[in-house]
Amino acid sequence: MIIRAYLRASTNEQDATRAKDQLRAFAAENGQRVVSWYVENESGSTLQRPELFRLLDDCEAGDILLIEQVDRLSRLNEVDWQKLRAELKAKGVLVVALDLPTSHQSMRAGRKGDDFTTRMLTAINDMLLDMLAAVARKDYEDRRRRQAQGIEKAKADGAYKGRTTNEALHSRIAGLLKEGKSIRKVADLLECSTNTVQRVRQMQAVVPAEA
Repeated sequence: MIIRAYLRASTNEQDATRAKDQLRAFAAENGQRVVSWYVENESGSTLQRPELFRLLDDCEAGDILLIEQVDRLSRLNEVDWQKLRAELKAKGVLVVALDLPTSHQSMRAGRKGDDFTTRMLTAINDMLLDMLAAVARKDYEDRRRRQAQGIEKAKADGAYKGRTTNEALHSRIAGLLKEGKSIRKVADLLECSTNTVQRVRQMQAVVPAEA
């Protein structure tokens, strides 16, 4: 059994490693050690998450994907969540979340019981995992709706200025892209998301050449 921890935050302004000590302590309490850490700043509402899929590529059957909360793994819609669930099942990866107590048994060395008990616990854990993933998605959609309502109100009041651009970061990204570095390499070097790098590359592509 190998423990691989996944840490995610949605934006570069958020600290994706915030729960690292908590996950490390939880593993130690269960007599285990986190072997690998996978950290990224990407939205949980998309499957375009390189570090999550690098983790899955590294996994073998029986390995554990350790997360702080289910919403760190998924804020996906139902179709994408089922795709991810199928990938987890195909790989034989067990999800353990601190906010899902029924999953904690997988961390224990003597986790195998009789067949009936094992099947019952697995069924209950799967049901609760699906439920928490659905709650995470609803929370995401509710926050997006409230944000959109707030923006519309601010526009109506003439107070909306939009999101400010980190010009210094964008300039550094553009420079590294011109040097021929890949999107992933640039994101790693500047500790930003691949989505940010992709946006800068797209902006470069539409800028007209100087006469």
